[in-house]
Amino acid sequence: MLDSSQRILVKATAPILREYGETLTRHFYERMFAHNPELRPMFNQGHQRSGAQQQALATAVAAYAEHIEDPTVLIPVLKIIANKHVSLGIRAEHYPIVGRHLLDSIREVLGEVATDELVEAWAAAYEQLADILVSMEADLYHKTAQKQGGWSGWRTFKVTRKEVESEEITSFYFVPADGGHVPNYLAGQYITVRVFVPELGMMQPRQYSLSQAPNTDFLRISVKREAASNGPAGMVSNELHDAVDVGTLIDLAAPNGDFFLDPELDAPLVLISAGVGITPMLAIAQAALKRATKHPIHFIHACRHGGVHAFKDWLAEQIANSPMFISTVYYESPRSHDIQGQDFDKTGRLNMLDISSRLPDNADYFLCGPTPFMRAQRDSLLSLGIDAQHIKVEAFGSGLV
Repeated sequence: MLDSSQRILVKATAPILREYGETLTRHFYERMFAHNPELRPMFNQGHQRSGAQQQALATAVAAYAEHIEDPTVLIPVLKIIANKHVSLGIRAEHYPIVGRHLLDSIREVLGEVATDELVEAWAAAYEQLADILVSMEADLYHKTAQKQGGWSGWRTFKVTRKEVESEEITSFYFVPADGGHVPNYLAGQYITVRVFVPELGMMQPRQYSLSQAPNTDFLRISVKREAASNGPAGMVSNELHDAVDVGTLIDLAAPNGDFFLDPELDAPLVLISAGVGITPMLAIAQAALKRATKHPIHFIHACRHGGVHAFKDWLAEQIANSPMFISTVYYESPRSHDIQGQDFDKTGRLNMLDISSRLPDNADYFLCGPTPFMRAQRDSLLSLGIDAQHIKVEAFGSGLV
């Protein structure tokens, strides 16, 4: 039980964690993987190499310290983390292992600053956080397993179709290899794919949005091949593109995620995406159209040019056949044969301020794309007076917007 004096001690470490948090979390991961190498395949080794995972954990630990007096304000973020943990198969029994290495890392990195009293305070703080997350995750595991076609852990699926959608994005269709039901899910959620990566010599999990509205026939993800440009190539995305074909058996974790269209609410929608961020928007738009909404659906998408613009035919079909579907497409650098007015609407980077007059009142806004893109669009929406409670952000990867 965390007492008031321990809360004061934990909160006092927040500035230190802001300054030295990445050093601490880097040491923590190295320590944990050295002592418990069996946990390594559960973590994204690409994010470990880039430092993104260490940075995200450092930010989260510092935020927890700052809000230790009332951690309930972090519930929205903890929900995202709990969903991610469930998608990776993290269980209650893993928390004591993580806690031990975190506390030992605090001692080893902070040195004399890490008094016995401070370490005891952080032990109580960690136990409090673990209790919150374990409870959330137990509820998610239970609900996921009880759904039609649901399960807990990993389940084998077969690839029945592989379809190129653009120069970078390919769709994969999955059906249960056991012949059972396709699971129900909420439009906007993701599944976790686990594949063997020869470069690492181990299995690696990755989350991908389901790019098709819920149906009883298949699950579909649409994956961007991550080339080595500003960072290392995407190990899992390249493995999927190059080594996974029709007939391949692959492990999936059940659909999860806190980013979805509420099936009970019917309001105007503004779906804002960039690049492969289009994938959950497809599922959300399809689900809204399927329920014959009487409200407009504004589909706003940005990409570099027509060669990387996925699902153009689907978009044209909705524009032609659905009066409530309104599309605006930005090409940052159109090619000479990309036709404005046909392939795209505007040149340059997406600017919500330019199209604010078209936005419907009382709408729900969904954002998905690179983190800087989502931050910029969220800031624009807030500056336009949009209530933050009506802005939903898909915080993929290790960074939260």
